Amino acid sequence: MAKPLVAVLDYGIGNLRSAQKAFEHLGADARLTADPELIADAAGVVLPGVGNFGRCMEALREARLDGVALEAIDEGRPFLGICVGMQMLFDASEECPGAVGLGVVAGTVCWLPDGVKRPQMQWNVLEPTRAGSLFASVDDRPWAYFLHSFHAVPDDAVVVAATCDYGGPVVAAVERGNVAAVQFHPEKSGAAGLALLARWTATIGVRA
Repeated sequence: MAKPLVAVLDYGIGNLRSAQKAFEHLGADARLTADPELIADAAGVVLPGVGNFGRCMEALREARLDGVALEAIDEGRPFLGICVGMQMLFDASEECPGAVGLGVVAGTVCWLPDGVKRPQMQWNVLEPTRAGSLFASVDDRPWAYFLHSFHAVPDDAVVVAATCDYGGPVVAAVERGNVAAVQFHPEKSGAAGLALLARWTATIGVRA
C-alpha cells in the first residue's frame, strides 16, 4: 500500500526536521522541501514554525512558499500548522505589528494573559471542544508540550478545536475545513502527540 506523501515546508527557520521525522515514524513519506512541484504532488502539507512571527513570515515569503501554502489549502488538501506555523495562518500578531500573516483564519495572535509566566514552557492538559481530524472526541484530554508567549484569538470561536488553561482559556488548536493547526508541539508530546499526528495523517489520501 502506497504511503501518503506529506510535504513539510522548508523555509529555513527552526527545527523543521523534527516534524518530518515524526511523520516518517508514523509511516508517511514525509519530505522536508521547498520544491513547489513536490509540494504540489503532496497529499498533505505541514507548516511548522519556531521563533518570531514576523521573521517566519518573511522567510516563508522569501522562499516563495506563502503562495504554495495557500494553493494547497485552496485545493482542499489536508494542511497542518504547528506552533508558529499555526500563528502564521492568522491575519496578524501583536509580536510584530505591521507583519501580515497568511490570513487563512480570521483573527490576531496576542500575548498570553497578564499575570502568567511568558513563555508557557510546560506540559498542559488539552480540552478538546469538538471531534475532527485532531481529536477523536471531546472526552479525550491528552497532555501536550507547549513553548510559546503568544496565542491565537480567532474572530469566530467555531474554529476552536481545543483549549488549555493558562491564566484562563487559551486556544490550543483550531480546525476549519481541510485546515488544522496546533499551538503545542505534537512531535514533542510523547505518545499522545504521535496519536494526534497519526489521526491527522489518516485523513490524507494518496494522490494519483
